[in-house]
Amino acid sequence: MLSGPQTLDRDAIAIRIPHQGAMCLLDAVLGWDHEHIRCRAGNHRSPDHPLRAYGRLGAACGVEYAAQAMAVHGALVGQSGHGPAGDAPPRAGYLAGMRGVTLHVDRLDTVDGPLSVNAHRITGDDNTVLYSFEVQAGERPLLSGRAIVVLDARTPR
Repeated sequence: MLSGPQTLDRDAIAIRIPHQGAMCLLDAVLGWDHEHIRCRAGNHRSPDHPLRAYGRLGAACGVEYAAQAMAVHGALVGQSGHGPAGDAPPRAGYLAGMRGVTLHVDRLDTVDGPLSVNAHRITGDDNTVLYSFEVQAGERPLLSGRAIVVLDARTPR
């Protein structure tokens, strides 16, 4: 992990993404560079987790952790002046598609220890970015896949 501050706490993450309060799922950025980000989260066992339904937190909710890591990454790269738009304010991004998503567990709320959320920017331009991601607990894989993020998507007229 090369550029920018090596770590960020939850407050520093929250000012860079639209998710606030309990919906800001990441506790820390542990490291990042132009292509990668590594984050930590520990709220997956919380009984009042905002994505919890029917008394459980399904593994597919890990996609939201990954999406927030991608959002923080995009903001950090943009602020560093190394992104396609240079030193620009963060842009709104939307998950446009998911590919190859593999859930290695059924639930996240039964997983001990913190979650490690990793995203890798594979390619992209000013409007679309392709990331691969993985969520782990220690060395144990929980879910992985690829995501297409569209930036500043507008409703067709």
